[in-house]
Amino acid sequence: MTADVQIQAVSQRFGASTVLDNVSLEIAAGEFVVLLGPSGCGKTTLLNLIGGFAEPTAGAVRIGGRDMAGLAPQHRPTTTVFQDYALFPHMTLRDNVAFGLRMRGVAKAKRGEKADAMLALVGLEGRGDRRPHELSGGQRQRVALARALAVEPDVLLLDEPLGALDLKLRRQMQDELKSIQRRIGTTFVHVTHDQEEAMAIADRIVVMNAGRIEDHGPPREVYLHPKTLFTASFMGEVNRIPIAGGQAPFGPVALPDGTLCLRPEAITESGPLRIGPCRVLEAAFFGAHVRAHVAPVSAPDLKLVVHLPQSAMPAPGQVLDLGAETWGVLST
Repeated sequence: MTADVQIQAVSQRFGASTVLDNVSLEIAAGEFVVLLGPSGCGKTTLLNLIGGFAEPTAGAVRIGGRDMAGLAPQHRPTTTVFQDYALFPHMTLRDNVAFGLRMRGVAKAKRGEKADAMLALVGLEGRGDRRPHELSGGQRQRVALARALAVEPDVLLLDEPLGALDLKLRRQMQDELKSIQRRIGTTFVHVTHDQEEAMAIADRIVVMNAGRIEDHGPPREVYLHPKTLFTASFMGEVNRIPIAGGQAPFGPVALPDGTLCLRPEAITESGPLRIGPCRVLEAAFFGAHVRAHVAPVSAPDLKLVVHLPQSAMPAPGQVLDLGAETWGVLST
């Protein structure tokens, strides 16, 4: 089962505070959408409105074309996976996964069969008799996912479900989440503040800021061609350089007025947009690359972050002739 989601001019206010401001968004059936933004941007509030944990002050939420106004969470075609797992410690994994089916009156034999199938889907086949305390954090998160999927929701909502996991396990679970979503075809709406996580799993990223949608699109588009300075800065590191009258701090450029945005990995020794000689201030080995701070000789007050190849390890004071391979100019 799967369905589309329509957010139509939704606003949410708590007293004098506006948490969501006239937000509209369409999510296609079977799409994996990630709501991304800093704390307080409204992404979790929007997820709660879809799930029925709150009602919007204005606007409408539709799932599969049906207005969700007044429908409690248990009456919506959605389920939610939370960061804290919310598993019942006294129940077996099978009974945890089957809990929603039990509440819906499904017969014991049938719900046990379904629970075992869901545990197999998330890689926990044959472990139905275990209890949550016997599992790792990642395994408990898989059980929570299996429980949410067991009731066959049209839309699965995920509220920072990987936030409590360590980096290696989080990346493993990102791959598994995406794989499961592709297999079952259910619409996923996932909330996170982690840019790398969003790019790893999303069909489309929706960047939120101060209760509004700043940008949205496929991960590659949002990262390489951000529509706003906020998106450019939030989606990883970026060097922001003022351009006025065809002049940058390091010299003349054939670019319009605005803010020149350069990703650290786009700055190289052969880029067509010439920055010129830059003095290395400091450099550190980061595994996949060497991260260096440099300053153009012609503009020593301009500090740039550069990602150099693993083999490069320039000493402080060394001068590199640099340019940029890709860039963008955004209005200020």
